[in-house]
Amino acid sequence: MSGNRENHENDPRRRTEPTLGDIDRLDAPAPAPASDGLPQVTVEPRVSRGHVRASAPPSAPGRRGWLMAVLLLIVVALVVVVWVKQNDLRGMLPRTELNDVLSRAQQALQDGRLDGQDGTSARELYQAAMALEPDNDAARNGLHQVGRAELSQGDTALQAGQLDQAAQHAAVARELLGGGSDIDRLDHAIEKARAAKLPTDDLVDRARQAYAAGKLDGEQGAGTLYLQVLRANPGNAVAAHGLNQVGDALAEQARKALDAKHDSEAAALIDRLAALLPSHGALPALRAQQAQQRQQNSDALDEAIRQGRAALGEGRISGPGDDTALAHFKAALALDPDSRDARAGLGMVAQAMIVRANAAIDAGDRSQAAGLLDQAAALAPQSADLAAARARIATTDATPSDASTAPATKAAPDDAGLVSPALSAAQQAQITQLLQRAQAAATRGDIMLPPGESAYDLYRQALAIDGNNAEARHGLQALPVQVEKQFNEALAAGRLGAASDMLANLAELAPGDPAQRTLGNRLANAWLDQADRQLASGDRVGAAQSLNSARKLAPDSARVQEMAIRLQGGP
Repeated sequence: MSGNRENHENDPRRRTEPTLGDIDRLDAPAPAPASDGLPQVTVEPRVSRGHVRASAPPSAPGRRGWLMAVLLLIVVALVVVVWVKQNDLRGMLPRTELNDVLSRAQQALQDGRLDGQDGTSARELYQAAMALEPDNDAARNGLHQVGRAELSQGDTALQAGQLDQAAQHAAVARELLGGGSDIDRLDHAIEKARAAKLPTDDLVDRARQAYAAGKLDGEQGAGTLYLQVLRANPGNAVAAHGLNQVGDALAEQARKALDAKHDSEAAALIDRLAALLPSHGALPALRAQQAQQRQQNSDALDEAIRQGRAALGEGRISGPGDDTALAHFKAALALDPDSRDARAGLGMVAQAMIVRANAAIDAGDRSQAAGLLDQAAALAPQSADLAAARARIATTDATPSDASTAPATKAAPDDAGLVSPALSAAQQAQITQLLQRAQAAATRGDIMLPPGESAYDLYRQALAIDGNNAEARHGLQALPVQVEKQFNEALAAGRLGAASDMLANLAELAPGDPAQRTLGNRLANAWLDQADRQLASGDRVGAAQSLNSARKLAPDSARVQEMAIRLQGGP
């Protein structure tokens, strides 16, 4: 049996069953083939003609360019994301100093230390943060929170009868919040509380004194004081009689202004009368005379201004005859002394004269230049360009005023090709100091005042030493830009009085600048917004004063006319 089994296993024809082999040795290298004693033959794969066998696949330039384009797009996308999200990314960076100031400001706000002078109040710290990063939202929002907290403390002080303290809180809140109906309400409530606390006899005496001094309206005017008495005691016959006297005096002033063709002054007086006594008997006649004169003057005024602008465009600036720009704008101003367009036209005439004077200086004709500048000075005495041009003329005859033996600096042409005089070291040091003081004054907002220490005066002092000093001349001529910037800041903060001052400075420094009309319209709208809030809170006198400020800037504004009508309507 065993022999048969062996024969069967060795039979090559037998059926072989499939097996898995040794599973544990699957990863082992294959065993070398057994040698049968014959030579080993290796068969190469067959390669067809026209094909070259390469040891590595060829590179794909198209694919590589595609990858580069994708990478470039990714880089561009990252740059865009960084640019768009730069504020967020900046906020992720550590800002130790700024964060410390903001943290201390927030703590001061929570502790109720809202305002002060020692640098530790919330207001001061948030303002310090704004100085480090002007567009920081946390600092801006913090100042707003301080303003709201000041308003809340003002209400609390009012309820406690602490009127002076309430007024201080209201003033700070107005500065930080830029005004608003809540602040107007608080101011009005403080005024009423003061009127109720003051002895009636004292108010009447003060009103009589104001009337005798000719001070009819305003915060301490007779009309306002009599109104305070009537609010505290509506049946006071003495105050009612006194208020009627004030109304009669305002009506008489309005008639005189109308007769003198001073339309803006008359309009302001009529509005003030309407605010104090909306039912005064003189108002209808005054309004009728006002409307009649406006119609008569309007056409003639418009024609004079049109002809003046046409003459200016054609180069007929000044000279003999009545067909020059100067003659037409003067005629317009005679028709309406308060006309902004007529005054702007005269400013443009002055500017044209200054341009011609500078050309004469460049040509060496000092006499002609001086004559032109004298004419310009009569129209725009504080023009920055006028001051710079006059300094150039003065330099041509100037000699060094410092008699020291110190060596003088070498004369050199400035950026306009003009040669400055030889200056001593002391003079040069003086100019450097004046320029630094002028720049500091301009930054503070001391543009035209105080005399001698304003940026305008300091730059002129530097030019008196060296009329061709480029930095002084450029600084002087750049003052209008600085003034416009400060105007915008004051307007945004609701400081309308300061904005009005800046606009007046701009009219003096850059007479005839057409941009001033746009600025004036913006300020007029801000005054009208304030008048609207004051009227809503019952402050008719304040509304009339705000309306008067708006009318001076935009007398033909539809909003001005609308507010005047509302003011006439009575409480």
